[in-house]
Amino acid sequence: MYQKKFICSLALMATFSIAAILPVGCSDDNPVASRPKPPETMSWVWQNPLPQGHTLFGVSFSSANVGTAVGDDGTIIRTTDGGATWVNQPSDTSYHLSDVCFTDADTGTAVGRDDDGAVILRTSDGGATWTSQTSITNVWLNGVCFTDAITGTAVGVPGAILRTTDGGATWTSQTSGTTQPLYGVCFTDANTGTAVGRNGTILRTTNGGTTWTAQTSGTTNELYGLSFTDANTGVVVGEAGTILRTTNGGATWTSPPRVTTATLWAVCFTNASTGTAVGLAGVIFRTTDGGATWVNQPSGTWHDLQAVSFTDANTGTAVGYLGTTLRTTDGGATWTSPTSATRTTLYGVSFTDASTGTAVGDWGTVLRTTNGGATWTSQTSGTMQVLWGVSFTDANTGTAVGESGTIIRTTDGGATWVSQTSGTGQRLNGVCFTDANTGTAVGDSGTIIRTTDGGATWISQTSGTTFSLYGVFFTDANTGTAVGYANTILRTTDGGATWVTQASGTGYRLHGVCFTDANKGTAVGSSGTILRTTNGGATWTTQQGIKIYHLRGVSFTDASTGTAVGDGGTILRTINGGATWVRQTTYTTYPLYGVCFTDANTGTAVGDWGTILRGTAGN
Repeated sequence: MYQKKFICSLALMATFSIAAILPVGCSDDNPVASRPKPPETMSWVWQNPLPQGHTLFGVSFSSANVGTAVGDDGTIIRTTDGGATWVNQPSDTSYHLSDVCFTDADTGTAVGRDDDGAVILRTSDGGATWTSQTSITNVWLNGVCFTDAITGTAVGVPGAILRTTDGGATWTSQTSGTTQPLYGVCFTDANTGTAVGRNGTILRTTNGGTTWTAQTSGTTNELYGLSFTDANTGVVVGEAGTILRTTNGGATWTSPPRVTTATLWAVCFTNASTGTAVGLAGVIFRTTDGGATWVNQPSGTWHDLQAVSFTDANTGTAVGYLGTTLRTTDGGATWTSPTSATRTTLYGVSFTDASTGTAVGDWGTVLRTTNGGATWTSQTSGTMQVLWGVSFTDANTGTAVGESGTIIRTTDGGATWVSQTSGTGQRLNGVCFTDANTGTAVGDSGTIIRTTDGGATWISQTSGTTFSLYGVFFTDANTGTAVGYANTILRTTDGGATWVTQASGTGYRLHGVCFTDANKGTAVGSSGTILRTTNGGATWTTQQGIKIYHLRGVSFTDASTGTAVGDGGTILRTINGGATWVRQTTYTTYPLYGVCFTDANTGTAVGDWGTILRGTAGN
């Protein structure tokens, strides 16, 4: 549609930036990744939300079990079990995909847009590989329909219509007669089709698009979705609950009594009588009389539903906002999601072993896993304040810090969290404990507070700066480093009794820091800044990052092996102490704020919209 770890975890400043990037390399969930990965690359897979977290705009099922959905950031996901599980597929684009159409289990086309114009992707092996096809610049594509493996039409902006009769080897522009954006298209055979768009636009062809004729819709509302069951019988849906019906090929369009004012994005009929429309805030409506009357069905979600596909009167899938997928096998009497998920932004993460970890974020969110992230369970934090950082020293004992001086503590693995008195109202951005009792938190306005009794008391320390501090890391009870705004680096070797400013050699803000011993450490920050020290910070050396992306967090497990994360879904990995950093494939462009590795091969990153990614190497 058109709009449409070390033990310590470092907390990061909440600066939001989403950027489009091109993924590189391949991961093991990629069907074409049969060759071994080099040691500097990892497989990163979604753990939350599942199957992934990008908004989905198109879905197409070729049978009750086999289907594909596409969406933002080049997302393509595939199911062969009716949506119970989905697998990410490589699209080789990070741009928007608007729609997808499969004519059989193997053959499908996805369309969308990038900075230059139309994106058209084609598969003949069920999405194991997708190949870019020649498209047209200055055109955005919003909808696509194929009637067989070789004959198809795509529509978009401005009034664009493209046609292929050779499976997309060539695409020919057709004259639509309008400059209005076109959002959807449906053909019932190679010759007969309808397209819909802005300001009530409906176009009709009976000769494969050689000519397109405008029809009178009777509305100026945006029309987004349509479904025809034969050459004459179809339904169009759109803005403000618009539903239009024709039984004469669009010579006339009639509107049933309005059942909602919510925008309807898509509609699918399996026969002349039975259809389902989906839309804004999770609305779903069902008809069994050809659209004369519509009944509201409970979807169980408030997320916009952007597309719907039924293979028979009972079996269908709807997809939408932030990766929502819903499934019905009873005609929509019940809609279920294959997984539950939080979509609350997460800022900090801490694992004590490969299985046991905690992530924290907006609205006092605390999530816990004891199986390496196969499942994440929400815990009661006792606060609604944003939690920016978390640090566990063993599976049971951990502390999280956040907005307005918030500190919460658990000694039972998060079964209960107890509020502690921080003695400050400043936002606390990062925390690091070296044992169950000894920890330091840092925050805005140069705030540094210290505890040696597990947080029963927190004592303010003199930082010598008023700049905000975002990250902190201690290698033992006495030796630690804090980083922050305006290239600030502070060092202590006496447990914070004194903090000494170090020269960073950069003018950029620093968000995260990690040391593997008292001397060797890495700090990361804005504009892809990566700094390295091997002498406890007496000198810091700039390393090569990706300068257009802010880096938010960093985790090293030994002097050589580390990972940094940041905006645009950026994950960088080094196995030589940062002499080189290699970009990882993540299948997301959401900002990532926190990362924690428990060994060189196993780590977790968290970020925007509840994103949790799991990385494994050596496969």
